[in-house]
Amino acid sequence: MGRLAVASLVGTAIEFFDFFVYGTAAALVLGPLFFPTFSPVAGTLAAFGTFAVGFVARPLGSVLFGHVGDRYGRRPVMFASLVLTGCATVAVGLVPTYATIGITAPVLLLVLRFLQGLGLGGEWGGAVLLTAEHAPERRRALWASFPQVGPAVGFLLANGVMLALSATLTDAQFREWGWRVPFWAAGLLAVGGLLLRSSLAETPQFQELSASGRRASAPLAEVARDHWRLVLLTAGALAVGYAVFYTVSTWALAYGTERLGVDRTTMLICIMAAVAVKGATTPLAAMLSDRYGRRPLCLVGCAASAAWMFPMVALLHTGRPVLM
Repeated sequence: MGRLAVASLVGTAIEFFDFFVYGTAAALVLGPLFFPTFSPVAGTLAAFGTFAVGFVARPLGSVLFGHVGDRYGRRPVMFASLVLTGCATVAVGLVPTYATIGITAPVLLLVLRFLQGLGLGGEWGGAVLLTAEHAPERRRALWASFPQVGPAVGFLLANGVMLALSATLTDAQFREWGWRVPFWAAGLLAVGGLLLRSSLAETPQFQELSASGRRASAPLAEVARDHWRLVLLTAGALAVGYAVFYTVSTWALAYGTERLGVDRTTMLICIMAAVAVKGATTPLAAMLSDRYGRRPLCLVGCAASAAWMFPMVALLHTGRPVLM
C-alpha cells in the first residue's frame, strides 16, 4: 500500500504541476503575450478563458478514461493520462506568442489546454480508484487521500519554480522566456512518473472482474442510465472544494498583483503557504472520515468554506502580507 500510495501521489503531483503552472502563467503573463490587442483587464480575462477550457475538458476526460479503465484496466489509464498531459504541457512552453504567429498562438493555447484537462480528468479518478481498490476497508479514505495530497505538492512545485524564476530574472527576461521553463520541466517529470508507475499491479477488483468475465460492455451507458442522480450529486458537492481552491490559488494571485499592487513574489509565497496547509490536513480529514463517515466531513467542510469566504476576501483586500 505504501508503494501504491507514493506512486499515486507522485503521479497526481506531476499532472497537477502541469495544470497549475498554466494557471500561474495565465495570472501573470499570458494576457499581454497572447492577447496584446486587448486592454489589460480584457487580456487577463481572455487568458483565464483559456485556463477555463481545461475545466471543460476534465469531466470529458473522466468519462473517456473511466470507460477505458472499466473495460481494459486501471493501469492503462494511469499511463495514457500522464503521457497526454505531459506532452500537452511541454507543447505549451513551445508555442510562439501573438507577436510571432498572430491569432494562431491563442488558438494553439486553447487546444493544448483542452488536452491538458482531458488527461487530468483521467488521471485523478484513476489514481484514487487504484488506491481505494487496493486499500483495506477500515483505512480506505486514508489511503485514497494520498492522490489528493498530490495537487498540493504539484501546486507547491509549480509555484516554487515560478517563484524562483520570478525572484532571479528581470521582468523582461521572465516575460520573454522565463515563464516557459516550468512547462519544459514537465517533460522530465512525466518521464519520472511513468518509470515509477511501471511496476504497479492491476487492482484486485478489476482482476476478479476480468477473470469472471463480468466486465461491463458499455460502462458509460450503464452509469448514465442507472446512476445519473449520484453522479450529479457528487459532482455538485465536489465543485465546492474546487471553487474555493482556485479562488485562493489563481484568482487571488491575479487580483493581488494587478488590483492591489502586491509584489508578485509576496503573493506567490502567501498562496503557497495556504496550499501547504491544505496538503498537510488532507490525510487528517481522511482519517476522521474513516472514523465518523464521509458525509459529516463533507457537510462540515462545505459549511466552513461558505462562512470563511467573506473574511478571507476582506483580509486579502488589506494588501498586508501577514493578514493575507
